[in-house]
Amino acid sequence: MTLLTAELKDQIAKVGVCHLVTASKAGVPNAAPMGAVWVMENDVIWIANNFMNKTIANIKENPQVSLLVWSRDIGNCFQLKGTAAVESGTADHKKMKELMEAKKPGLPGKELVKISVKEIFTCLPGPDAGKKL
Repeated sequence: MTLLTAELKDQIAKVGVCHLVTASKAGVPNAAPMGAVWVMENDVIWIANNFMNKTIANIKENPQVSLLVWSRDIGNCFQLKGTAAVESGTADHKKMKELMEAKKPGLPGKELVKISVKEIFTCLPGPDAGKKL
């Protein structure tokens, strides 16, 4: 079953910046803004590692991540939870570098972060806040 609906995919594409939340093996949290984000396949998100340090270290120690998608412009707020993996030198990494070059020429695209989405929750205020979608 596909978790990411066409509407959610469209909102991810429009939001501009998402926030990727990771934690070290010891549970120390880190949140970082991500501008190079693409929905690939059905429930797989790609993110370009252009300047990540703590984020990549955390993913390698603890692959459980959360991606917050929010903007007044999209009129929605939702949180994706899933498992991340880091790739370099693969065909998908090469494709991501091409996407990165088209989006923002000159950025390094050092690695590809792939997030397999497992759960989605709403974070709009109100009685359904935190409800699983």
